[in-house]
Amino acid sequence: MGRAAGNLCVCGPSGTGKSHFCEALGQAAVEAGMTVAWFTIEDLGAFVRRHRADDSITRALARLIRTDLIIVDDIGLLPVSPDAAEGFYRLVDAAYERRSLAVSSNLHPSGFDEIMPKTLATATVDRLLHHAHIVVTQGDSYRLAQATSGKRVSPLT
Repeated sequence: MGRAAGNLCVCGPSGTGKSHFCEALGQAAVEAGMTVAWFTIEDLGAFVRRHRADDSITRALARLIRTDLIIVDDIGLLPVSPDAAEGFYRLVDAAYERRSLAVSSNLHPSGFDEIMPKTLATATVDRLLHHAHIVVTQGDSYRLAQATSGKRVSPLT
């Protein structure tokens, strides 16, 4: 995926394998000799705060997008902080048509304006989806199914 600079958005309910899928994609990329970076959306907020202090965010993003595949995991579980929204936009914008992004989310990207400012969400999604494949997962949570079936559960003694 990284060499073609396409993006992947995996979205669907909790427990349907989105993060696992992105992890497998990242592992396959590493095994193919590519470089991979993994973030949560809040990691991007911390990235912005860290580099805003000395105004080095542009240089830091330039270094980051040398990575072949950048994965942003678990968008949509919680509202996004302003710094995280900014970091996500800056990453998507810097990587646009240059590097591959894989994003996992409980929300379809068209709903990102529910968790971040509409202007930033619109610009981010516009760039993210331009060269993207969207995978929508379905079904019940495998964790919840295991818990309610008693599988992998030991009785307390």
